Amino acid sequence: MRGGLVAVLMMLAGAAAAQEEGREIYERYCVACHGEDGSGDGPLRLVLTLDPPDLTRLASDNGGVFPRQRVIWRIDGRDPLLAHGNEMPVYGDLFSRRDLMIRDETGEVLHIARPMADLVAYLESLQRR
Repeated sequence: MRGGLVAVLMMLAGAAAAQEEGREIYERYCVACHGEDGSGDGPLRLVLTLDPPDLTRLASDNGGVFPRQRVIWRIDGRDPLLAHGNEMPVYGDLFSRRDLMIRDETGEVLHIARPMADLVAYLESLQRR
């Protein structure tokens, strides 16, 4: 029993660390458009062709399920979104590597970079349920 509790605590600590790393990535790359709290009210919003989405509503706008695959593909450019006359910025090697495997909301395995996994963990933590 004690070994199981230790494993759960280590998993929770890992999730918290991933969310913290993701928050730092978000603050560096995403805040200008999506705002401090993810609601889409960043200072660059005024010059964009389309308003940035409210990232706190991704799950609620998707039937209560966080659309992990769609989020990853939008960020890394596999599902481009025209926001300011062209695709949302893709930050090259930071998000485009494929050295980690996670599962999407349907259980499909996705190959992504560690910074992407951390960012997605943070975005998932912002969801209003």
